Amino acid sequence: MSERTAKDPAGGGATPTIRPERPGDAEAIREVVTAAFPTPAEAGLVDALRRAGRLAASLVAIDRGGVIVGHVALSPVTVDGRAAPALGLAPVAVAPAHQGRGIGGALVRAAVAAARERGAALCVLLGAPGYYGRLGFGPAEALGLTSEYDAGDAFQALVLDPERAPGLRGLVRYAPEFADLE
Repeated sequence: MSERTAKDPAGGGATPTIRPERPGDAEAIREVVTAAFPTPAEAGLVDALRRAGRLAASLVAIDRGGVIVGHVALSPVTVDGRAAPALGLAPVAVAPAHQGRGIGGALVRAAVAAARERGAALCVLLGAPGYYGRLGFGPAEALGLTSEYDAGDAFQALVLDPERAPGLRGLVRYAPEFADLE
């Protein structure tokens, strides 16, 4: 994925530039993710995924001053116990002072584009159905997918390749590093 400036669909102007993580970004990413969540667990998750080589994509949002203000990660998931052309989107974080400006949505859209570029047939996440539904996600259960977490309607999926996605059914498991979030 190259650098791109995403336009705010609500018409509020340009959101920050979205680009892949670069060497030297890890500490700023950790700060943003820590600030966006009640505990540092999600920041630790991103660090652990990076150390394990399981970040299929790590994207940052940069403000006009060059400061990282948001982050989103994609990592491989298994479906029905097998490696699958599917990615989990998590976590997505925006620095509190920058929330409510369309940055989170821009990061999710960029992550979906990155998942497509990487050949994923499906993207899954755990999150608020109302928010992620506006971004194209829907109940994963409707696709025959279940989560290893008791997430109910919060477990959502987006089909990226309609020809290959129907073959993906069963229990979705995230990378082992997610176990530390429980």
